[in-house]
Amino acid sequence: MEYTKIAGLDKKVTRVALGTWAIGGWMWGGTDEAESIRTIHAALDKGVNIIDTAPVYGFGRSEEIVGKAVAQYGQRDKLALATKTGLEWNTEANQVRRNSSAKRIRKEIDDSLKRLQTDYIDIYQVHWPDPLVPFEEVGETLTELKQEGKILAIGVSNYTPQQMDAFTARAELAVCQPPYNIFERGIETDILPYCRKKGIATLTYGALCRGLLSGRMSRDRKFEGDDLRNVDPKFKQPRFDQYLDAVSRLQAFAKDNYGKGILPFAVRFVLGKGASVALWGGRRPGDMDPVSDIFGWKLGDSDMAEIDKILKETISDSVGPEFMAPPAREKS
Repeated sequence: MEYTKIAGLDKKVTRVALGTWAIGGWMWGGTDEAESIRTIHAALDKGVNIIDTAPVYGFGRSEEIVGKAVAQYGQRDKLALATKTGLEWNTEANQVRRNSSAKRIRKEIDDSLKRLQTDYIDIYQVHWPDPLVPFEEVGETLTELKQEGKILAIGVSNYTPQQMDAFTARAELAVCQPPYNIFERGIETDILPYCRKKGIATLTYGALCRGLLSGRMSRDRKFEGDDLRNVDPKFKQPRFDQYLDAVSRLQAFAKDNYGKGILPFAVRFVLGKGASVALWGGRRPGDMDPVSDIFGWKLGDSDMAEIDKILKETISDSVGPEFMAPPAREKS
């Protein structure tokens, strides 16, 4: 296992984290609470000590499940719980919008503390930038929550460097959570260098790119119900075949050169590129089995060059994660 330090926390955190969007069920075809709790316990048994969630994941469901799992497992003081704020939802209309107003954030922190069955949150992150609220004001609100002891470290997710500059006028920013994986690498040109320069930890999400890099995706895979991959451009033809061809070649490269599966290879890539922590989602206890394969080896410059070559030769119509961005509220 490898560890890193996040400003504001008195413990080192593992460089892999469990993401719990899928556990919330919404946009992932539902959830099984008992299986989800076993999955969280499996990750903790493997030594993972950071769990990332959000109120919007299942409209509170993910946080409730994480809270139950941690309460049953115990050792809360040895774990880092990361959650988010700044989104509101209408379940009847199935709508989500950005809202980083102080009123919304203060409601969410109390709701999250209750669901997570804890009196403090280790890492509290603004989920998406809200263009209707000055970033300085959002930073000030989170600083107040930190001073009140409700949160230990302040973070943002999906922010640009310019937005982080404004935010840090009123807050000490410890964490930035952007999307990052072999296929979605936009942060390499701006966010990663910015965070490295500023000493901000990067808690990157989507290491497996919605399952493309899990080693279990096939051309005949069907996505049921509200599964977000029904609207993900990567899972639409002809792109889907291109990405699957890339995965096949990456998988062969990982096995031939390191004797590894594509999942640990994909996570090792993220860590090798400088992310502080890579998180990926799991829904079953067996999904945590590859954790031990991620550590004890590294990718070299020639490996990174081969990855670039494979992508260039297989994917002619690449697309990023922009489709996931929720809309902003309308101005009143």
